[in-house]
Amino acid sequence: MLLTALAATVVVLPWTVDGILTPQRDDGPKAADTLLAQQPLTGLGGGESIREVSQATPFSMVALTGTDLTGTSARMRAKRPDGSWGPWYEADTVESNADDAQGGGPRGTDPVFVGSTTAVQIAVTRPAGAPVTIAPPTSGLEAGKDLGYIPVNVERSIAQNISAVLITPPKAPVDTQWSPPTAVLGPGQPPNIISRSQWGADEHMRCGGPVYGDAVRAAVVHHTAGSNDYAPEDSAAIVRSIYAYHTRTLGWCDIAYNSLVDKYGQVFEGRAGGITKDVLGSHTGGFNRDVWGVSMIGDFEETPPTDIQLRTVGRLLGWRLGLDHLNPAGTSSLVSAGSQYTIHPAGSRVTLPTIFAHRDVGNTECPGNAGYAVLPAIRDMAARFNRSPDIVDSLRGGAIFAKWEAMGGKDGPLGAPTSPEGAADGDARYATFEHGAIYWSPPTGAQPLTGAIYEAWASLGYERGALGLPTSGEIQEPEWVVQNFQHGTLDFDRQTHNVLRVIDGISLEMPPPPVDGPPVQLERFSRVETR
Repeated sequence: MLLTALAATVVVLPWTVDGILTPQRDDGPKAADTLLAQQPLTGLGGGESIREVSQATPFSMVALTGTDLTGTSARMRAKRPDGSWGPWYEADTVESNADDAQGGGPRGTDPVFVGSTTAVQIAVTRPAGAPVTIAPPTSGLEAGKDLGYIPVNVERSIAQNISAVLITPPKAPVDTQWSPPTAVLGPGQPPNIISRSQWGADEHMRCGGPVYGDAVRAAVVHHTAGSNDYAPEDSAAIVRSIYAYHTRTLGWCDIAYNSLVDKYGQVFEGRAGGITKDVLGSHTGGFNRDVWGVSMIGDFEETPPTDIQLRTVGRLLGWRLGLDHLNPAGTSSLVSAGSQYTIHPAGSRVTLPTIFAHRDVGNTECPGNAGYAVLPAIRDMAARFNRSPDIVDSLRGGAIFAKWEAMGGKDGPLGAPTSPEGAADGDARYATFEHGAIYWSPPTGAQPLTGAIYEAWASLGYERGALGLPTSGEIQEPEWVVQNFQHGTLDFDRQTHNVLRVIDGISLEMPPPPVDGPPVQLERFSRVETR
């Protein structure tokens, strides 16, 4: 489980990755811009000790690191502007794995979101008889420069140290906008997913490449804990902070979770490697391999997830498990890799729900009592939004199906359908296919979109953008491939492979598409205006 309570900013890109309709910002904040300040907590022995930590620069997240946190628990609370203290928030130890352990680096807790503050109180409880903590040693060269040799306690310290890490994320751009999703989401379709580039991941901070399994066999639900009092524009900064803490402070190769979902229904891509692939995370000790981890941003010990958060987690898991042909309402047999973080010894086989909770396998209360209570609802929602085996049948009888069939069906240029018919802007309808989409409305009829023209049209905001709906299919000309829209055309240059947008006789060359591939029609946010 990872402890952070934050929410997500949707920044708007001209080219969409995973269906995000947001403008690209090369000047946006990055995880590398996050400030991490470490202050040692000395004199902590057995039992509970409380320390107050402050700094002039406001911070919003707090974590603990140490040489050994076995048997150690921690609570944190922030000083309010009026001088009073806020509520206490629990901090759990994060769960690494062999792939993330970089040379026996420090242990740490989840970073806890406490809201913007300049001072926190930290209550640390350690086992009886625990050695008193000291300040972390400096480097060997610095420690030995006056002695002429490196002290043995520098290279191999037997004392223990614990430090508070104060995390200050960069502010989101002032023009960042977010609107809740409004469109209907059908089975087999993912919710809108905010990609790593969109939330500001600095890929230079990662080490090595992702580790892949053969296939996802189950999913696990966490909560981040900390404050639930965050705004939608806070979330991207929180995710950046978690990423920076995991990589720069703990020395891990990447953020632990495969995805995160905030209380506003915003979904963040987590660990790099592809959200549709079986990427090894670092979220559930003993059960990271072939298990896809999603964390609900917030503390759900007493307060349940919001309705949109609950629905989004269910839809996300229904879609993701459907890619590996798993029944969200079924069970999975998993083998424990063991570790100090799990109640199941290494090599033991455990039968678990296909969607289980962190507490089902670990020494933790994650995802909180209220979060655990909604797991049946998440499974039910996921089962309803699992990939439908009858997508073709669901399209039968409509104009979109007739157009697709006339183009050759699954053997034609569009390939097989990947979604049932869905509602687009106004009275328009659409369905997605392996290689494109078909859009229909009463005035335009059913029109296909494929390739670079589809990508360019999607980058402008789909049917809500400046061009409106397509009014024709592709028109093949000697030097160009042209497609007509309600308010202009898109022209594909056969020689340069560039796409030109033409509106009112004015041509504009479109930027190249992302390397990640063509966009996917997903839940939409606010209308995108392109000038």
